[in-house]
Amino acid sequence: MDSPASNDGMLDAFTRAYEEHKDAIFRHCYFHTFDRENAKDLLQETFVKTWQYLAAGNEIENMRAFLYKVATNLVINDARKKKSLSLENLQEGKFDPGEEDENAGRDWVQEQRVMAVLRKIDEPYRSAVTLRYIEGLSPAEIAAIIGESANTVSVRINRGLKQLRAHLDHA
Repeated sequence: MDSPASNDGMLDAFTRAYEEHKDAIFRHCYFHTFDRENAKDLLQETFVKTWQYLAAGNEIENMRAFLYKVATNLVINDARKKKSLSLENLQEGKFDPGEEDENAGRDWVQEQRVMAVLRKIDEPYRSAVTLRYIEGLSPAEIAAIIGESANTVSVRINRGLKQLRAHLDHA
């Protein structure tokens, strides 16, 4: 049985990981679901599953890659349940600015433009571009998350950027 000291160390490490990665994992989920509430739920589930994995006595070598892998699997499962994203789902996630945030409207419009262009990029290129340029992960880190080689990831990033440029040229 684990000692209370080792459990405290595990809890401290988990808490640190949560603080360091929660925003990035939320963005990752959000840019795949385009739904804030769903992204929050997926974020929470990502950390619950990670805690359960640790509590079962398993070790995690690269916490960041592990969290992205769990989140990606949850996003895929969620998409399978919903079958497709529709314009209605996007419109239901209505803009609700905070009373104190004067720039929220402008930020929201810009965010919608970015999402519209990202939606036009085919999978798996969209994921590769999002992980690389929005989340700031290296091709090697992305490879660890998706279970592909770094070379495959680099090719997907390049093809995704090519699609992105083509869509921006037509916008």
